[in-house]
Amino acid sequence: MKARITVMRTVGAAVMAGALAWGVVTGAQTDTPPQDASVEAVADAAPGYAVEDYNYPQADKILAEKNIVLKRGDGHIVLADCASETGLLEVWARSRDKICFKVTGNSGWLTLEIPSVYGVKGSADQTAQVDMTVGSEEKSFDVAKNSFAAVGESADEQGRDYMLVEIRTAK
Repeated sequence: MKARITVMRTVGAAVMAGALAWGVVTGAQTDTPPQDASVEAVADAAPGYAVEDYNYPQADKILAEKNIVLKRGDGHIVLADCASETGLLEVWARSRDKICFKVTGNSGWLTLEIPSVYGVKGSADQTAQVDMTVGSEEKSFDVAKNSFAAVGESADEQGRDYMLVEIRTAK
């Protein structure tokens, strides 16, 4: 009796599988969507707009971890690990290790705040101009590519404490 029930179940399962396969082969290939389906042409849906605000990405995290204020830029001057490669733009300030930036593209700009800057070494491929402030006075310094330039207090007759506020680079 058990053998007969097992055979009946097996035959029943085979018939069901065959019917299901036949339905898939003959009925699943339809080009008509179901009546309740909504269809929208892809061309009718406009993509969203990306708006660049030029704010430096993860500036809050960098400020918290490295105490460096990075404000805005065009993405061609980015903070880099000084040990990662040669030819980086280097900023030297009192009471801290040097700060390095990778410079890419034909030109770039970055606004930032680094106090007590006394020297900048240009990147291997680009010249730089750095803008600095002391009190209400603003001063710019030119930096040749791959050369160290005395800027800020080391270039000031009075030795005043300058803040680096902008870097611009060009090939």
